Amino acid sequence: MNRGRTRLALTVVALALALAPGWLAAQPSEREARERLDAIGTAIEDASRRLAATREAQDEASRGLREVETALADTHRRLDAIQAERREVDAMLAELEAARDDLHAERDAQVEALHAQLDALYRVGLTPQLKLLLNQDDPARLDRLQTYLNHLARARHARLDAIAELDDALATNQRQRHEQRQRLDALAETLAARSAELAEQVAEREQLLAELKARHGSERARLAELASDREAAEQRLEAIREELARLDQPPPSTAIEQTRGELPWPVQGRLAARYRQGDGVHRNGLLIQAGEGTPVTAVHPGRVVFADWMRGFGNLLILDHGDQVMTLYAHLQHFEASVGAALSRGEVLGAVGVSGGQRQPALYFEVRRGGDPIDPQAWIARR
Repeated sequence: MNRGRTRLALTVVALALALAPGWLAAQPSEREARERLDAIGTAIEDASRRLAATREAQDEASRGLREVETALADTHRRLDAIQAERREVDAMLAELEAARDDLHAERDAQVEALHAQLDALYRVGLTPQLKLLLNQDDPARLDRLQTYLNHLARARHARLDAIAELDDALATNQRQRHEQRQRLDALAETLAARSAELAEQVAEREQLLAELKARHGSERARLAELASDREAAEQRLEAIREELARLDQPPPSTAIEQTRGELPWPVQGRLAARYRQGDGVHRNGLLIQAGEGTPVTAVHPGRVVFADWMRGFGNLLILDHGDQVMTLYAHLQHFEASVGAALSRGEVLGAVGVSGGQRQPALYFEVRRGGDPIDPQAWIARR
C-alpha cells in the first residue's frame, strides 16, 4: 500500500519535472514561465512530503525526530534570515553614523566660513555704503568696493542657506538612525524568541534521541537498524531515479563526466568515514565533519530534485546533474534551495548540521551514477 502511494507521488514528481521550463524546447513568456515554475515547485514539494510516508511514519519515535528536526531546520533558517537582516541594519546604521559625521564636519566648515565673512563685514563697518560715499573720491574704486560688498552679501546668504540645508539633513539623519535602532531592537527581540524556541527544540530532540538509543538492546540491534535504514533509503533513492529516467525529456547534460577528479569539496572538514567504511546510510559515501552551520555548496551545476527529511539521512538534498549522475548532501541543518531550483557550481545549498539523529555535526556526501553509488573521491579534487 505504501509502495503504491509512493509510486503515485513519484509520478507527480515526474510530471512536474517534465513541465519545467528549462527542459522544454518551447520558450514561454517570462510571466508564464514564472507561474509554471511556481506551480511546479508546489507540486514537487507536496509530492516529496508524500514520499516521506514510509516506514519511519509508522514509528512514533522516528516520526517525532522527523518533526522536531524539520522544525529545527525552519528555526535555523529563520535565525539566519534574522541575523542577515541584523547585519544589514548594522551596516546601514554605520553608514548613517558616517554620514552624520560628514554632515557635522561640513556644517562646522560652513559656520567657520560664515564667521570669516561676518568678520570681514564688521571690519568694513555697520554702514559700509555710506562710508564709501563719504570717503571715496574715485567712482571706479567705489564701484569695485560695492561689487565686493554685494558678493560678500550673496556669499553670506549662500552660507546661511547651506547651513539650513545641513540642519535639515542632520535632522533627517537623526530620524533615520532612530528608526533603524528601533528596527534593530525589534530584531533583537525576535532573535531572542527564536533562540528560546531553538533551545526547546534541541532539548526535545535530545529526549527523542535518548528514546531511540534506549531501544537498542545491543550493538547488534543498533547495526541491524542502521542496515534497515540503509535498505529503506536505497529503495526510495531507486524509486526517485526510476521516475526521473521515465521523463520524456531527461535533464540536460552538465558535462559532469568531464570533471572527474576536479570537483570541489562540498565543505571543508575532517574526513570521518570514506566510501564503504561507514555504517548504515554512510556506507556509500563520505562523512565530512565540520562546524555546525558551515555553508555547504554544490560541487557542480544541477537541479534540485529532492529536498526533504529522510530517515537515516535527516535533511537530504539531491542534485541531478544529467547524464544519470546525482549528488546527495545529507544531515543538513537547513536548506538554502528548494525542489526545482537550478544551482550553479559553488552555490550554497544548505548548512552542516546534525539532522538524522547525528550526535556530531557533519555532512554526508554521495555520488550516484545510473542509480549506483560510486566512490566520491574519484570525482572530487585531491587536497
